Amino acid sequence: MRKQIVILDTETLGEDLDLSALERFGDVTRYKNTLPQETLERIIPAHIVISNKVVLTEEMMQKAPRLELICIAATGMNNVDLEAARRLKIAVKNVAGYSTQSVVQHTFSMLFYLLEHMKYYDQIVQEGLWSISGLFTDVSHPFYEIHGKKWGIIGLGTIGQEVAKVATAFGSAVSYYSTTGKHHTTDYIEQPLDVLLETSDIISIHAPLNEKTYNLINETNLPLIKKKAVLLNLGRGGIINETDLAYELDRREIYAGLDVLEKEPIDMQNRLMQIEHKERLLITPHIAWTSIEARKKLLEGIVTNIKSFLQEQK
Repeated sequence: MRKQIVILDTETLGEDLDLSALERFGDVTRYKNTLPQETLERIIPAHIVISNKVVLTEEMMQKAPRLELICIAATGMNNVDLEAARRLKIAVKNVAGYSTQSVVQHTFSMLFYLLEHMKYYDQIVQEGLWSISGLFTDVSHPFYEIHGKKWGIIGLGTIGQEVAKVATAFGSAVSYYSTTGKHHTTDYIEQPLDVLLETSDIISIHAPLNEKTYNLINETNLPLIKKKAVLLNLGRGGIINETDLAYELDRREIYAGLDVLEKEPIDMQNRLMQIEHKERLLITPHIAWTSIEARKKLLEGIVTNIKSFLQEQK
């Protein structure tokens, strides 16, 4: 009997991604998106379910008698009840490391956009203000070089280490704070969080969300950040208290780039949507992981996971 494979949220993988490689394993049913009330009905016929962010609960898995394998189209596995899957003898496989270079690149993309005031300079050219100025240049919004500046990294895992390498290549002096206390290296200076926030010109977060990192950056330590410093979160939403950050962005000149938020998509009532100094904030819709190359690697990882699972069954 051919395997029945159900993909629950193809839209999150991108319409440009060729999913035909999955057809070698069985009959593939694709859904662009799946609402919570639709999930159970859609997984009941499946032997293999592929999900990026659709939640799979114990009750759902219990009512899906054919289900053998859940492939998570991501690294994080918090959308699946892993303990229940283990008890029900349903294998769960994720894909790690596929987006490292994409996230590193987006980290620097966000930094340079904020640091060099790109929104302002693009706007004055597009609106004709440069044309009528009579000057060949505009130095009204000065920016600094990252060469020789201090870069603090929160979370020195795989992505954090890659960011550190690139920052070093630019001539930045890198320090780090380990959120787990497990990652240590002599390549960079380890600092307490408060010291890192006080001394860094650029701060980037590449940590997971857990009990140690939830609200790690908040009203008690945001005031420690240097004037004109740039704070970037490429880790997980919830690490920065967004209401506290909104207040701090309006209170004084610091800059923030966020690719992740506690609630995604962003709620229009989020205080960050109401700040006065919008030029100090850049929010991208959780896209750091989505380069074409990264999504292709992700699909390759899913194919490998299915292949290895089916081989183990023989």
